[in-house]
Amino acid sequence: MSSAVMTTDQIRTRVRELGDWFHNMDLGGVQTAPDHYLGDYPGVKWRRFANAIPYDLSGRTVLDIGCNAGFYSIEMKRRGADRVVGVDSDERYLEQARFAAGIAGVEIEFQKMSVYDVPNLRERFDVVLFMGVLYHLRYPLLALDLLFEHVTRDLVVFQSMLRGNHETRRFAEDYEFDEMEHFDDPAYPRLYFVEHRYCGDETNWWIPNRACAAAMLRSSGFDVIGHPEEEVFICQRRNATPEHMKREGERPAWLKR
Repeated sequence: MSSAVMTTDQIRTRVRELGDWFHNMDLGGVQTAPDHYLGDYPGVKWRRFANAIPYDLSGRTVLDIGCNAGFYSIEMKRRGADRVVGVDSDERYLEQARFAAGIAGVEIEFQKMSVYDVPNLRERFDVVLFMGVLYHLRYPLLALDLLFEHVTRDLVVFQSMLRGNHETRRFAEDYEFDEMEHFDDPAYPRLYFVEHRYCGDETNWWIPNRACAAAMLRSSGFDVIGHPEEEVFICQRRNATPEHMKREGERPAWLKR
């Protein structure tokens, strides 16, 4: 049966069949995760930064990396994006996303793919959503480099769980070997390593503080042009290639694919 003609009871049954949902969505009057521990998530977060993204995305393409059940992919399509591609490494989330998009009546391409595989798309997108992914990665800076080199044409909407000090300040670009005081500054960029698990989740690996998240984005070639919500950074792809990518002797093969 087409999802467009399903009754409320049929939708509710299918939602249960698709397992636990991380995205709470209203599908034909059925909430997918009404008891979410973060409340109406991710709707409550979306409302805090929705005005930082163009309301009219007509003529633009969007890539949603780590799309989960498709909440943000659907919102981008509702803003008129010509084409939206959602990728995730979890097939269960992709099944949820395909069902949610069908109920919403929007056409979105969903693919099973890791962020490390985005070069295989062989396409650049006007807007790249990279939300709730970085802290699940063993190689986070690699992922940001791949975004810059292969799939971003203009904007990146980045979100990460942040821990530690939220202050930011300017530090020198270089220090002498015996200068160590800056490492003890609470505002210095820090990336916390999770050896075992955090919040019961063994896929949490690295958690940045605010300064570190911004520094990593800049290092990979993105200028932070907005910070509309505590965890959200609106970034623009820098025209110039980052210095570390210019050094041919240090340019790894995965950037050349």
